[in-house]
Amino acid sequence: MTGATPASGRHDEQGRPADSAGQAWEGKAIPSHGFAGDTGAADAELVAALVAAHDVPGDDAETAVMERVAPARWLVPVVAVASEVDESGPHAVDTRSDMAAVTLTSPDGSRALPMFTSLESLAAWDPSARPVPVRAAAAAQAAISEECHVLLVDVASSHATVLRPSMLWALAQERPWEPSHRDAHVAAAVRAAVEAEPQVSGHRVEAGEPAGAGVLRVVLTLAPGLDADLVGAIATRIGERIATDGETRARIDALTFALEAAR
Repeated sequence: MTGATPASGRHDEQGRPADSAGQAWEGKAIPSHGFAGDTGAADAELVAALVAAHDVPGDDAETAVMERVAPARWLVPVVAVASEVDESGPHAVDTRSDMAAVTLTSPDGSRALPMFTSLESLAAWDPSARPVPVRAAAAAQAAISEECHVLLVDVASSHATVLRPSMLWALAQERPWEPSHRDAHVAAAVRAAVEAEPQVSGHRVEAGEPAGAGVLRVVLTLAPGLDADLVGAIATRIGERIATDGETRARIDALTFALEAAR
């Protein structure tokens, strides 16, 4: 944006209109953050993908959502928070306030960063919140810095969606998201963890229940005759090996084990 009309009435040494520091307005530009011309409307294809995944959850629906989420423009709300309060009179008065990002905390203590597809969806949640347009990666990185576990999309809408930790980390790292049971990195990590157990003769990974919860189920084929304590110890060791690698842990939302006898 160039050619702004100054309101200060100031001029530089050459008589050109200038800002409060005496710097000429001529030739100045307001930097663009890639959202020029943004009307605040939602991406129709993104909303359609969210609605579809909400109505019929599953791997394909979630993959379609994440493909639309990653390149989209998002609105992250910020609100005024009092930083100085004058309590000298009969009523406390805010004398200074700062703008702060909003985080939500659930009863179990987990934290979430809300983000919205449009001005309309933001206003439906809190009309006083100020929208800050960001890329999905920036929103995810901000969520991690605020120690949030998930992203909440259009929280006040009928298609409100939780983007789980594996989705959050994929966005922050700017890599494609895959369900954990289809993820080659996860498959390799599970294979390495299982291979260290001689009493496990085989394994496979699959989607666990409930659908849409991001549960990875590891099915172990065990040698016959093992007691419950030994089986539990084997599963615990495998789980610990998987969790040791931070990259693998970031790709798995929940892990369960199932057993089957060797044939």
